[in-house]
Amino acid sequence: MVLDAARLALGNLFAPETRRVFWKVLGLTILVLIVLWFALRESFIAFAWPWVSGYMPGLPDWTGWLTVIFGIMASIGLALSLALLLAPVTAVIAGFFLDDVAEVVEARDYPGDPPGRALPLWPAIAGSLKFLGVVLLGNLIALFLLFIPGVNLIAFFLVNGYLLGREFFEFAAMRFRSPEEARLFRAKHASTVFLAGLLVAAFLAVPVVNLLTPLFAAGMMVHLHKLLSRADPGFRG
Repeated sequence: MVLDAARLALGNLFAPETRRVFWKVLGLTILVLIVLWFALRESFIAFAWPWVSGYMPGLPDWTGWLTVIFGIMASIGLALSLALLLAPVTAVIAGFFLDDVAEVVEARDYPGDPPGRALPLWPAIAGSLKFLGVVLLGNLIALFLLFIPGVNLIAFFLVNGYLLGREFFEFAAMRFRSPEEARLFRAKHASTVFLAGLLVAAFLAVPVVNLLTPLFAAGMMVHLHKLLSRADPGFRG
């Protein structure tokens, strides 16, 4: 069932309607990352560089090779910060377009079913911020666990698999169910949702391709919710 949902979601990624959503997400993500780059760079120059270069009153004047080393380290730090922000920024921007992806999937693959309900504006904004928090939390935990040999890669998949699976499945379920019923339905099929979340985490682990993660995850969870609903038609929460 999970593999069927993933296969169908991959097919939906290449649909013309989904490609339009992807270019919107990608364009906004690049724009936000450029703004963040300049904001981080200017903040570093304004607040940190005076200490590094030794121009603050009372500090020794660090010059020459030491200043160059700190400058290189600062550039690497800014680049790493931007890399860590890539997934969260993509997640929060894509959060505003998840209903568009769901509508494409439902119209293409389930034309005979009643369409789902798009979330109102404020719940959609809250959902986007929630996605941001989930992705940030998952990656911060995984980053911390990178320093523990033997569990780092496993931790990345377990943490992101659980968090991403839960959030994206409940998003898909809430198009047809109340928030409480969506949570209960997800809890009843927790193992299946978790396995689907592991596939999302695997998608997230591939550089560049991970820009498509929210769109792939939304499509896959729409399919998974449909398949589970048909397999469990008597569920009422």
